[in-house]
Amino acid sequence: MQTRLMDQNPLPEAISGRLRDQLTFIIEIDKLKTVLRQSPLAAARRRENDAEHSWHLGLMVVLLAEYANEPIDIGHTVQLVIVHDLIEIYAGDTPLHMADDGQEERERAAADELFAILPADQGAAIRALWDEFEARETPEARFAKAMDRFQPILLNWMAKGGTWEAHGASVDKVLRRTAAIEDGAAVLGQAREQICAESVRHGWLAPEPADS
Repeated sequence: MQTRLMDQNPLPEAISGRLRDQLTFIIEIDKLKTVLRQSPLAAARRRENDAEHSWHLGLMVVLLAEYANEPIDIGHTVQLVIVHDLIEIYAGDTPLHMADDGQEERERAAADELFAILPADQGAAIRALWDEFEARETPEARFAKAMDRFQPILLNWMAKGGTWEAHGASVDKVLRRTAAIEDGAAVLGQAREQICAESVRHGWLAPEPADS
């Protein structure tokens, strides 16, 4: 079991029950601000953290919902993107190009522990949002995943290569691993292809291997 932040300075004993559990969770997820992603910021020379990423996706959902392949509930989709990376507080960030066979097991174990901090009804509701995002079986989840895949492309474009150059990524690999964008927003999938093609032209993204 993880050491909780609230253990460092417990709340007054008069705060108890449901409210105590909720506040303990709210403090615990402050850890999200410390989980660094691979993507560079557009506005500063540092990597973004998971909390910044989740906020950015939430605003993207509001602004870009008109491009969803299917009608979506914007509020529900915002909930999905706000919740989707919370488990990385315990599981850590796994970059797209470094996914491994143990990732799913680590993340599910993290979800079990983290969401159990909340009162049972709220823990189940937040867990359901996380499960929905992972399953990508609803229009909202497909669009949320599209935002999750599209945002790093914008950041790497602004960094003139960013993690693409750092990891020697090829355009075919980037397109293949961001194919979920098409499932949620075909228009943004086309924009992804245009950004990647122009990035190849600039030398920020490697062209397809000769034997592909």
